[in-house]
Amino acid sequence: MRVLAIDYGRKRTGLAVTDPSQLIAGGLATVETSKLFAFIEEYIKKENVERIVIGKPTQPNGQPSENLQRVQQFFNRWKNAHPEIPIEYYDERFTSVLAHQAIIAGGIGKKKRREDKGLVDKISAVIILEDWLQAHK
Repeated sequence: MRVLAIDYGRKRTGLAVTDPSQLIAGGLATVETSKLFAFIEEYIKKENVERIVIGKPTQPNGQPSENLQRVQQFFNRWKNAHPEIPIEYYDERFTSVLAHQAIIAGGIGKKKRREDKGLVDKISAVIILEDWLQAHK
């Protein structure tokens, strides 16, 4: 069964998913946040998802970020609607910075980065999922 990771954003949300053996994390999609709930519901109809890991947005000093309230609303909505698929928080500090660095190191040019704003969101979700996998080995 797969694990799905969410890098929840105000406008766009990045998603990543493991392979069925939960060994490899890969980018799944970037979706408009307003369509996120429906997107995941459709995805779990096609794929076996064991759990969802959602990035918990905190500032570097550990204080909640301004996005935490929106994340908590989604978290609670999912938990109530789909208790059969647990959802848990995972620290997402610095994932956006790491995602930007990975994109640049991967040789993706400035023009492509400007055109594909969702790339950072998707890669951030992959980083969250990779970190979660490492912590749960």
